Amino acid sequence: MTGTDSTDTLTITTLAERPHLASRVYEIDETWPAFVPHDLVASALLDRVVAEFPRYCAVATDGGRVVARALAVPFDAHAEGREETPDQGWDRVLSWAFRDLRRAAAPTAASALEITVDTAHLGRGLSYRMLHALRSAAESQGHAALLAPVRPTAKHLRPQLPMEEYVTRTRADGLPEDPWLRVHLKAGGSIVKVAPASMTVSGSLAQWRQWTGLPFDRDGATEVPGALVPVHVDLAHDRAVYVEPNVWVRHPLRPGTPAEAAAGR
Repeated sequence: MTGTDSTDTLTITTLAERPHLASRVYEIDETWPAFVPHDLVASALLDRVVAEFPRYCAVATDGGRVVARALAVPFDAHAEGREETPDQGWDRVLSWAFRDLRRAAAPTAASALEITVDTAHLGRGLSYRMLHALRSAAESQGHAALLAPVRPTAKHLRPQLPMEEYVTRTRADGLPEDPWLRVHLKAGGSIVKVAPASMTVSGSLAQWRQWTGLPFDRDGATEVPGALVPVHVDLAHDRAVYVEPNVWVRHPLRPGTPAEAAAGR
């Protein structure tokens, strides 16, 4: 799984093909909101994904420099109490992936976690190519679909609008107004449902002030730059909680052989 851009210097592969890059995928100059890494599931597990599931992850380099990463995990969606697109979205599939790894449970589904492009390479179509790389990786492991709890990139501009309404907003051509949802649908994906509690970040008011630079001095809903929905502030109990909704998108694939899937971890 390789490719080159117009300058013939861009290379995209799975991390299994270039394992020496696993320690460098976080060297990217990225623009995630400062509070996002404080999701406790992410704090505990995300850094381990590239080591444990390299055949599901992709990396892009430009002249030797890492310029994009794309992470995904396999999980067993058929276990009791599970489904392919859980309401707790991102947090849930990441925790299921590592629970299944510990129990040596065979995966039946694959979910994307993130695609992050270096700020200097934004606007070049690289995110689309990284999505294609994730699709190809999941396909080669025998999966019939790649799932994705998508974080719509423009939703933060409308934090008060419910996600259920946001996903219905379309352009004249029928495609979503949101640029990242649009990329997924143009790549062949379809919207399944909203994951209302895909990621949760909670902390004291002092922590939120440190993460955001905002005063957090009023009870109730507080809009925070980069947040898709308002953060709920509780002064009496010295806490603020952000529950982020995402959008489940399903990408149909042409799966590989069962033997390839069994070797996928």
